[in-house]
Amino acid sequence: MSEYQNIKKGEKGAWISIIVYLVLAAAKLTIASIGNSEALRADGLNNTTDVIASVAVLIGLKISRKPPDQDHHYGHFRAETIASLVAAFIMMTVGIEVIIGTIQDIINQEVSEPRLLTAWTALAAAAIMYFVYRYNLKLSRKIDSNALYAAAQDNRSDALVSIGAAIGIFGSQFGAFWLDPLAGLIVGLIICKTAWDIFRDSTHSLTDGFDEEEIESIRDTISKHPDVWAVKDVKARLQGNQTLVEATIHVNPHITIEQGHTITDDVENTLEKEHRILYAHIHIEPFEKD
Repeated sequence: MSEYQNIKKGEKGAWISIIVYLVLAAAKLTIASIGNSEALRADGLNNTTDVIASVAVLIGLKISRKPPDQDHHYGHFRAETIASLVAAFIMMTVGIEVIIGTIQDIINQEVSEPRLLTAWTALAAAAIMYFVYRYNLKLSRKIDSNALYAAAQDNRSDALVSIGAAIGIFGSQFGAFWLDPLAGLIVGLIICKTAWDIFRDSTHSLTDGFDEEEIESIRDTISKHPDVWAVKDVKARLQGNQTLVEATIHVNPHITIEQGHTITDDVENTLEKEHRILYAHIHIEPFEKD
């Protein structure tokens, strides 16, 4: 049950992200309106999408904690991946809206000098997001959560986005007013890029895609067992954060069923220890020379 306990711990990081994003989004959008900054407005909208994404992750984590039932024999771990996919669509929509809005401002030359307060707001937000990033990164490594690790990387991206917005605003103070909407445009592109990355990873996982190098690493680990004479097939897929492995191994054809069972137990324990794989199905067959 440790994986379910880890998921519950991961919800703490999601809650912290939600609260921080809500405060920062409200502050940025308000100050951007007062201070007339497109860059800070785009950054605030970015944090709004982050709130939605964090809520989706939180809901996914909560559903993932549900134990297996009659029609979910492997549990509900993929709910987290589906939630991320939904968040990606929402983020892409907002990102496109930001891009269209800033391009229209540049074309129509609707640019003006933003107040310096907006730049300091962006820098303060960057500092706050960096501390959230460090916290979630440490927690993700502690509980081995891929979802929380991805959220931490998003936290870091948000800190960089705020720094970029501040640079654009500071630049406009020297007469380059176009730098502010240009920074907003770049923020919109970053939102879309982040949404695409989440969409790509989520769809890859949902279609049972798996990293080939990791497959080879698992195969190598199995083949090192002294009683495994050949590894004929290794398959893996992700169930949320959990890796499910199926492997066919060839062993001495003269051993007993009990000895074969012991070998499979040894292999499964090794996979859990070295790769943190909790679900492995090892099928044994008698070794035959080609």
